[in-house]
Amino acid sequence: MLRPCRHGAARYGIDPSLWQAHMCGLCLGLRDGQGQRARAATNTDAVVLSVLTEAQDRAPAVRRTAGPCPLRGMRTARVPVATSAPVQLAATASLLLGSAKVGDHIDDGDVRPLLHRPMRRIAAGWSAGAQARAAEVGLDIAPLVAAIEAQAATERRITATGPSDPAALDDLTVASRRCAAEFFAHTAVLAGRPGNADPLRAAGAEFGRIAHLADALTDLEADTAAGRFNPLVATRTSSAEAYALVRESDRALRRTLRSAELTRVPALRWALLDPLATALRRLGEVVGAPPATAGAAPRSEYPTEDRTSRRPGSGESLQLILTQYCTGYACCADHTRPCTGDRQESWVSRSCGCDQCGGCCDCASCCSNCGCGDGEGDCGCCDCDCSC
Repeated sequence: MLRPCRHGAARYGIDPSLWQAHMCGLCLGLRDGQGQRARAATNTDAVVLSVLTEAQDRAPAVRRTAGPCPLRGMRTARVPVATSAPVQLAATASLLLGSAKVGDHIDDGDVRPLLHRPMRRIAAGWSAGAQARAAEVGLDIAPLVAAIEAQAATERRITATGPSDPAALDDLTVASRRCAAEFFAHTAVLAGRPGNADPLRAAGAEFGRIAHLADALTDLEADTAAGRFNPLVATRTSSAEAYALVRESDRALRRTLRSAELTRVPALRWALLDPLATALRRLGEVVGAPPATAGAAPRSEYPTEDRTSRRPGSGESLQLILTQYCTGYACCADHTRPCTGDRQESWVSRSCGCDQCGGCCDCASCCSNCGCGDGEGDCGCCDCDCSC
């Protein structure tokens, strides 16, 4: 869901290789702990945990030089060491969520029966690895595992009884909210900023709800056609209602982050808030919500293959990582060709009237830079409905 723009980093004075460095550190950390196969569990959204931990710490995580990698064009890179706290926490999240994802694919019938047993072995190994990593960073993930395991029972109950109460959708997002909340909060513990734990826990819960509902919205049509469980169908929640909840969580997340003590605010804005604004704009297109799509590019200017409209299978996850992040140039989510940072007059001039945007991905970065407003509505410097 989070796709930081390489060229957007320049506006914040950030090294554009920061995101790739953290992602490569996570990938190599998974390899060192669980073997080569575990690298497929690399969760690109979990990279934000590594960035968030470092954004609160007084000193960046210790780096090492990683050897040439084909995914980086055979270039070396300076990456956080595998034993550093940011990498360990991101690896824990990747393994835990990867294990749950494999289980979901098996339960949904996306995996051939012949592969069920070996895939469950992989999931069990990743789950054990997550518990070992969590113990090393002092995080108790037993409640998180229990919440994930209870998800299937909650889905069956709501499918059988129907949405008997308005809280049915909240019940379905409990696991996502709780996992994200505890991972966000633990970044404060690892960074030595215990005072940040409560606001980050609240921000993480909102991020978890956004992620869950975003997945439900983008998969709604495919799930309905395939007869798979979808929380919106099960709870009779319309796309417009779900999108309103996503925007509500986005505003709440930004409010709570303001109360956290951060050492590197620009890095967090670039790695989390700007990509989140872009993700909401893309969701607005999916649901056809006019307020959130005022600054969006025409549909014809989006990539032919819309990666937000389908869930990657086990064989596609690594490919998404390669094409979106590792190449070092295909960085702009809404561009059909490598981003140069040049103004895209075909649509940016219509969607943003200010000069702070830089003409790169979209007006989300412009709104994050303008410094106006209180996060409750339009920023005034462009036509998009954003949270500044």
